[in-house]
Amino acid sequence: MTVAIFDLDHTLIDTDSDHAWGEFLVQKKVVDPISFKEANDYFYEQYCRGELNLEEYLAFSLKPLADNDAETMHKLREEFVETRIRSLIKPKVPELLEKHRNQGHTLLVITATNEFVVNPIIDAIGINERLAINVEMIDGRYTGNYTGIPTFREGKITRFLEWMEENPGHSLEDSWFYSDSMNDLPLLEKVGNPVAVDADDKLKAIAQERGWLSVSLK
Repeated sequence: MTVAIFDLDHTLIDTDSDHAWGEFLVQKKVVDPISFKEANDYFYEQYCRGELNLEEYLAFSLKPLADNDAETMHKLREEFVETRIRSLIKPKVPELLEKHRNQGHTLLVITATNEFVVNPIIDAIGINERLAINVEMIDGRYTGNYTGIPTFREGKITRFLEWMEENPGHSLEDSWFYSDSMNDLPLLEKVGNPVAVDADDKLKAIAQERGWLSVSLK
């Protein structure tokens, strides 16, 4: 069985959901509006350059979950998805998903954003299977820690291989992977059908050099 894998940020949606969530928290005054915004922008610039220090970033980005009760954060997340994200689902996404469904493919999102932020977004897009950075919750409160292997760069390969063990009958060679980012090059190089979607300059150049399919979902 074939798997159609999708990155989320700037691939299926026309924004970076993690960075946008940070901006939303600033606007709602849940976090310090100056220091948090500076750090949020700093880490996003790191990511865009392919130089993200993941451990530092996760310690920063998950701290608001630990500093606030879960019910409050869930309500804020619902507002965030409805007011900031839903309209940014790219116009051609439904058609692409339907194309793969009609071919009997399994649809799977693998994203380097944490599951707290992305789960309702992926639900809104209409994909059931997803792998994201897992966040820890103990006794009904988020701890600010992550668990397991982060779905970032080579971690996306590791987590997908684990997913295939739990869902036998799939293979890397038959899989598709749609991504915009040079950060996803490790998994793009592993699948049989890599696709650059509205790609950053580095990935666009590699896709052209290697003859990979390039598309826009805008």
